[in-house]
Amino acid sequence: MLKSLNFALAFTLLAAPAIAGNLGLGRAATETEISAWDIDVRPDGLGLPEGSGTVTEGEEIFSERCAVCHGDFGEAVGRWPVLSGGQGSLVDDRPVKTIGSYWPYLSTVWDYIHRAMPFGDAQSLEDDQVYAIVAYLMYVNDIVDDEEFELSRDNFLDIPLENEGNFMPDNRPETEYAIFTEACMEGCKDNAEITKHAAVVDVTPEETKANELRLAITSVVTAAQQTDAPAVSVVVPKAQSAPIDTELAAAGEKVFKKCKACHQIGESAKHRTGPILNDLFGRIAGTVEGFKFSSAMIGAGAEGLVWDAETLDAFLSKPKAMVPRTKMSFAGLRKDADRMALIEYLRAGK
Repeated sequence: MLKSLNFALAFTLLAAPAIAGNLGLGRAATETEISAWDIDVRPDGLGLPEGSGTVTEGEEIFSERCAVCHGDFGEAVGRWPVLSGGQGSLVDDRPVKTIGSYWPYLSTVWDYIHRAMPFGDAQSLEDDQVYAIVAYLMYVNDIVDDEEFELSRDNFLDIPLENEGNFMPDNRPETEYAIFTEACMEGCKDNAEITKHAAVVDVTPEETKANELRLAITSVVTAAQQTDAPAVSVVVPKAQSAPIDTELAAAGEKVFKKCKACHQIGESAKHRTGPILNDLFGRIAGTVEGFKFSSAMIGAGAEGLVWDAETLDAFLSKPKAMVPRTKMSFAGLRKDADRMALIEYLRAGK
C-alpha cells in the first residue's frame, strides 16, 4: 500500500507537471530518485534491508539518540510518546497504547524509526542501528527477555506483536458505505433545545479502586495511632541490618543510572515519573506520601508487600511478573550481580 502511494506521489509531483503541457515546470522522476523515496517496510518484510543489531547495542544507541524524548526505558519524558508498557490496558478507560500493548506489526516500528527518527535528524541512523534500537524496544516491552538477543532480517517475522490479531482490513466500503443515504436537510426544527444534563459535571474517570485502597490503608494506620494497640512494625531481615558494603554500593550507584530517568534518591530527591527511593527498606509498597501509585501497586501493599532485599530482588528481576499492571515500564535487571549491587545502593540511601 505504502509503496504504491510512494510511486503515485513521485509520479504526481514530478512527472505530471512535465506531461501537463509546456509550462517549463518539473520533469519525470528518475529511478534513483524514486528508490530514495521508496524506503517503507511492509508487514510481510518487503523492504527490509540486510542488517542486524542486539538488545545491548540498541540500549546504548537508544540512550544516546532517543532517551532525551522517550526516556531510558521508553517511559517518555514530558509529553513525548510512551513506547513501552501498557500491556493489558486496552480495556481500560484510558489505555496506554505502546509498541508492547497496541502496535500491530514490528515492521511499523522499524519503518517509522528508519524514516522519521531521531526527531530533527531523521534518516541519520544506519540500518544496523535501527535493528538494534528495535531489538531494545522489544526487550523493554517484554517481547524478548534476552539481553543478547539479535534482531535481523532473517528472524524479523518470527516474533509477532501482542495486538496483531486485533487489526483487520477496513471493510467499511462494502459493509457500511453502501447503506448510507444522503443527509435529509428538509423539515428541520426551527430551534434546538437541551432537555437533559449530565448528573455529574466532572466526568473524567478516576482510579476508584486505587483511591479506595489508599483510604483503607490510611484508616488502618490512623486507627492504630489513636488506640493503645502496639504499633505495627516490620521485621527487618538480618541482611538488611548488616553493615553497608561500600564497594558493592558504589557499583550499585552505577547501575542506578538505569533508574535515574524515573527515580531519585538522596536529601534533595523529588518524585518524578516514579517515586523517591529514600528509606525504601521496610516500606509498605505503594505508600509514599505525595506520589500517585497505580492501583496494582497499592493493592500489592495492601496484601502485605513490604520492600526488603528479597522482594526487591524479585521485583527488579521482572517487575510485571511480580506486580502485574504496575506502571513501572522498566523490563528488569537480568544480571544477579547488578541487582545485588543496586539493592545495596538503595539500602545505603536512607
